[in-house]
Amino acid sequence: MRRPRGWRPLRHVRLQQVLAVAAIATAVALPVVLLSVGGGVSSHELADLENAGYQIVVSAAGEHGISGAHGLSDRIQAVGSVAAASPVLSVPIDAFPGGGATPVLAEGVVPAPFVATLGPAESSLFPSPLPLGDPTDRTHFDNGTYAGPATDDVLISSPLADADHIAVGASLLLSPGANQSLGTEYRVTGTFGVAPAALGPTGAFAVVLPLSNLQVMTGYALSPSGALIDAADTVEVALVHSAEVQPSTLSHVSSEIQSMVPFYGVSSLSQQAQQLQAASGVLTGFYLALSSVGLVVGLLFLALVLVRRVESGRRAIGIRRALGLPGRWIAGDILASGTALAVVGSVVGVAGGYLIVAALAAWGSSAVQEAARLAVFVPSTLAALVAGVVALSLAASAAAVRVALRVDITEALR
Repeated sequence: MRRPRGWRPLRHVRLQQVLAVAAIATAVALPVVLLSVGGGVSSHELADLENAGYQIVVSAAGEHGISGAHGLSDRIQAVGSVAAASPVLSVPIDAFPGGGATPVLAEGVVPAPFVATLGPAESSLFPSPLPLGDPTDRTHFDNGTYAGPATDDVLISSPLADADHIAVGASLLLSPGANQSLGTEYRVTGTFGVAPAALGPTGAFAVVLPLSNLQVMTGYALSPSGALIDAADTVEVALVHSAEVQPSTLSHVSSEIQSMVPFYGVSSLSQQAQQLQAASGVLTGFYLALSSVGLVVGLLFLALVLVRRVESGRRAIGIRRALGLPGRWIAGDILASGTALAVVGSVVGVAGGYLIVAALAAWGSSAVQEAARLAVFVPSTLAALVAGVVALSLAASAAAVRVALRVDITEALR
């Protein structure tokens, strides 16, 4: 059985349409992935800043760069409008739940201020009050001598408790390194949850213990000569509720703290949020610039397909013009065809970008999975992207319109 004579040209036209749609879809999928994942990560970080229980952070250059953390916290606590000042020291150590070493992240805190500076989301993960003995950590610190009786209590994360079958009330050996002989037996007094943002076992396997205990264990309490170190990584400062939303008060408190520690960094979360928003805007511009290369290629391919269709249909265009059909109608048909291909390609590209992000969230590396799971598909952003591609398709279609309107009727009808 012979196929109709027009079958092969029709198949060729359909193949061109499929390729044009694929080119547009590929060009659209890239910005969908970049904008959704990048925007999701930025939104997550901004939400963390907005929901934090503290408003000011004191930090220092170098590793565990804040010295005299207990005394500095007392001085900050005395500043007007300050509700709590919580020094935090984070050091990786080893736990020995069953004889073998398990690396964990240790957080040294002063129990009462630590709870006071937790945000709504974090506070639900920890017991309140923290069952770590002395809520002020002053007894063991003993005015900088560390000669007071220590409270060897520890909280462990629920993933660590589940993985090593550690129950509340059990003993847990903690050591600054893999040498068990340097370790100290702690009593597990409770567990705490881990936020979904924690990446992998190193983030999920964590312990919380009194700041002075961790300082002594890791050598950040006193120098070999006996000089006071009292190290911390940050001091998180929470303001009283009435001052939290007053920018002038926040700025005044920040200035007072900065005058106490001129060589430390003092930043407010509002400043960090503004910096993050600015960085997010720059990244969005970069994503669009990077995606523009693919969009240009896709639209050029669309223009070539439309021009090719005009050239293959020169006779039909000549007949229509000979019959008196206005040129604007012919141009409208070409523009409608280009717009339809752009719309279909854009919709397929948005769906493809969503599927790519879903695949990364399911099968990527741990860091990639975490970033992909934070992706946010904002309808207005996706609609603007599709509208932009469709608008640009009109420019691509204009090349085909130009060719169609320049067709010589006499030559086309020969």
